[in-house]
Amino acid sequence: MDTLEAVASRASATRLGDPGPTADDLETIIAAAARAPDHGRLTPWRFVVFEGAGRERLGEFLARSLARRDPDADAKALEREAAKGLRAPVVVAVAAAIQVGKIPEIEQVLAVGAGVQNMILAAHALGYGTMWKTGAPAYDPEFKADLGFSEADHIVAFVYLGTTLASLGPRKVDVDALTRRG
Repeated sequence: MDTLEAVASRASATRLGDPGPTADDLETIIAAAARAPDHGRLTPWRFVVFEGAGRERLGEFLARSLARRDPDADAKALEREAAKGLRAPVVVAVAAAIQVGKIPEIEQVLAVGAGVQNMILAAHALGYGTMWKTGAPAYDPEFKADLGFSEADHIVAFVYLGTTLASLGPRKVDVDALTRRG
């Protein structure tokens, strides 16, 4: 699959299942992220991979975060939150490890966002489906610490990887409606 075909045919999955990426494919997917444009060559991207029982641990972290943010959350809500760790065979938490200095923070976060897009395109080219999620836990300092990130780091994505079971289909794009000439 060539690059333009990958971009045009990529679609967000709504349900993922087995199999997930092989170890070699996962390495290829993460390496694609680290090839994104990066002003100052700071390499701000950081990855935590959850697979197998690690997904249950991610679910525990998610449920604890919800309990902190909403002390009135009932057992069903906590179970639903914990189940998010099991949405796919592999979940990769992607964060921007900010380095204070001459490169603005926003540029470092954008570099990581570009890296996530590279991951998604690489996964698609390898035949895997993806979902890009964030949500309130991404802004919870204790949740960040559970994942080994600092409070100053920005969680940019949880990339869910597996075999597409259901999809939204490729997005229709009206370039004229989105574009104006200067």
